Amino acid sequence: MSDEMRVTTDDGVGLAVEVTGSGPPLLMIHGFTGVKDDFADHLDVFAHDSTVVTFDLRGHGESDKPDTGDAYSLDRLAADTLAVADALGLEQFRMLGHSMGGMAARRVVLAAPDRINALVLMSTSAGRPSGVDPELVDMGVAVALTEGMQVVRQVLDEIDPLGTAANQRVRLERPDYEEYGKRNFFAVPAVAYAALISDIARQPDQLVEMRGVACPTLVIVGEQDQAFLPDSLALADAIPNAELVVVPDAGHSPQFENPPVYQAAMERFLEGVAVSTDGRIGEVAT
Repeated sequence: MSDEMRVTTDDGVGLAVEVTGSGPPLLMIHGFTGVKDDFADHLDVFAHDSTVVTFDLRGHGESDKPDTGDAYSLDRLAADTLAVADALGLEQFRMLGHSMGGMAARRVVLAAPDRINALVLMSTSAGRPSGVDPELVDMGVAVALTEGMQVVRQVLDEIDPLGTAANQRVRLERPDYEEYGKRNFFAVPAVAYAALISDIARQPDQLVEMRGVACPTLVIVGEQDQAFLPDSLALADAIPNAELVVVPDAGHSPQFENPPVYQAAMERFLEGVAVSTDGRIGEVAT
């Protein structure tokens, strides 16, 4: 059973939140033009031993969609993540961030390290992704704001920036997968799309700062995800004692493209941290 609720942020934006299961909290942050349901296939498994919290980022899914660009930034998404945790009374929690969600998670762990017991960074980067060209992003922003999201989608379908053999296979195996992605994409207003993709393309590099992350960390990336593979490898190398899992036969979304390997990596990592008597989570002694 899941509990659905709304959390209102300090600037009045309502976020759609879902809480499932019981046990130590695990907060999961979806990526750009995604939704909280991006983790739904594995929710029952993780919720068996965890209180899993998923939510739609502002401008996405069922959450509110402010109509001005200044309401959207990666820093704002990080603040929203902490707002969800605060609303649920989570003083410490484990956190997974996928792609843009990983960029928000990075900001959270750097700003509030004492609150993060364990961290999973999936298909993400320490700064501007190496596979992102800011000038092409500027063109996409202009198209979004002047011609609309339908035209943006047509362009993206043509260039397929995150297209991989694994992604194409999932589209064939799951007839509803492409429609699911398009539905989530068109739920994002042009102003949100433009502001967030601009921030992604010009964010500062925080790789040096990530060397100070002390909590247990897992970095997951698909072997075909050329846009984020170098960045994920760099993160795993920078974060002390980080575990790296390169998922075979997977691209940018391993949870969809190679579910067994993704799930096994997550279960193994989560089993490797345990709740201590003071309520904090630390590495299990081996």
